[in-house]
Amino acid sequence: MRSNNPAFSRNEAFTRGGYATFDVQTPSADQLEDQYSMPSPVRERAMTLEDVVTRTGIMFAVLLATAVPTFWGLVTGAIGLGTGFLLTFGGMIAGLVLGLVISFSKKVRPGLIVTYAAIEGLFVGGISAIYTLRFGDGLVGQAVLGTLVAFGAMLVAYQTGLIRATGRFRKILIIATMGYLALGLINLVSVFVFNQPSIWFDTGILGIGLSLLGVTLASLFLVLDFDFVEQGIRNQLPQRYAWSAAFGLVVTLIWLYLEILRLLAILRGSE
Repeated sequence: MRSNNPAFSRNEAFTRGGYATFDVQTPSADQLEDQYSMPSPVRERAMTLEDVVTRTGIMFAVLLATAVPTFWGLVTGAIGLGTGFLLTFGGMIAGLVLGLVISFSKKVRPGLIVTYAAIEGLFVGGISAIYTLRFGDGLVGQAVLGTLVAFGAMLVAYQTGLIRATGRFRKILIIATMGYLALGLINLVSVFVFNQPSIWFDTGILGIGLSLLGVTLASLFLVLDFDFVEQGIRNQLPQRYAWSAAFGLVVTLIWLYLEILRLLAILRGSE
């Protein structure tokens, strides 16, 4: 089973074979003798759930450290709209690039992961302010609460076995997500090239349905993330991989938050 979250799917450490199965070769007699004559290396302790939770908390603390000032500055007018635009969409692009670098890197890079959280905070704070200015107060708090509720529900569903990360589950989820992303790309082209209204913010049944689909897909991806964190712990990965696990969870939670925020905005706009 491989997660579609790039933080896990590109990392063999989170597969069921585990860290201990990498490039296993039978040593020769001379190699064994050399190994026994060398001093025993200090082995990095295995990753635990507490390590993952701690590093996830660190990432969110850093994210909030940039998101809150950006949000507050835009809402109160302390940050101009031009500067706010650059911070928001500059953070989005930079976060996307840095996220891809982290996902495709063969090494765990805590510095880049923390930097990603800081940059992503600019985008999250900025886009949250834009929604607030457009649709009114209270939207962000409701989206945060909705994200926490969805996270808790998926965690309970996973732990109780109500939803299992089976091969069929993964295939259906990937196909649905690919279709969702393809539709988003087509919509983007129609808006900027053909000057058509965006169906992504349609206040009718179509817009609400698409938004509900996005929330559902993001929520279900949490199940895959939980599964691969569990496999990493079970395979006794080195402690540094807790950063990769935290990165994967944060990426999915940000996606979920943005989908819920958009759904709430559509529902408020249709009133």
